[in-house]
Amino acid sequence: MPTPTKGPRLGGGPAHERLMLANLAASLFEHKRITTTVTKAKRLKPYAERLVTFAKRGDLASRRRVLGLISNKGIVHELFTDIAQAVENRDGGYTRITKIGNRKGDNAPMAVIELVLEPVSAKQAVVAEATSAAKRDADKKEAAAAAPVAEEAPETEAAEAPAEEAPAAEEAATEEAPTAEEAAEAPAAEEKDAK
Repeated sequence: MPTPTKGPRLGGGPAHERLMLANLAASLFEHKRITTTVTKAKRLKPYAERLVTFAKRGDLASRRRVLGLISNKGIVHELFTDIAQAVENRDGGYTRITKIGNRKGDNAPMAVIELVLEPVSAKQAVVAEATSAAKRDADKKEAAAAAPVAEEAPETEAAEAPAEEAPAAEEAATEEAPTAEEAAEAPAAEEKDAK
């Protein structure tokens, strides 16, 4: 159960509040919608949604846990079979609260709380499909960006190959032309030969 709100409880004490919420949840699961005060509906919403989450799990431990709160086995069976199958594709928001105005006798604000058993809307399915399509496109762009890098590698090797040939050509040119030292030594050697 979620953290209780501060202030007065729905009943006289905590045990009474737990029993009231369990009875409200049982009525909600039995009739699929109930009319109650706004305060009770707001307190019932997280309680009922947690029970639906247990029903979606569907294991024996979850069933026993729900049976500890709702004593009617028929309602628990309906929760675990019918309601859990109806909301299996929904990730939350199993209940809906609609305010309907004030009660005639004591002017208390009233609301209808109901189970949302409709399948997930087509709009949500379209949004999910668009999200997956965008992810696929992003993956393709990343793959395309990685592919030219691999293709550029042979081009850079080809560009480097002439650069490697260029130093070889420079070495050949330097071997043919005498260096400055060789040029200075050549006249001195000629003079020695002439003497």
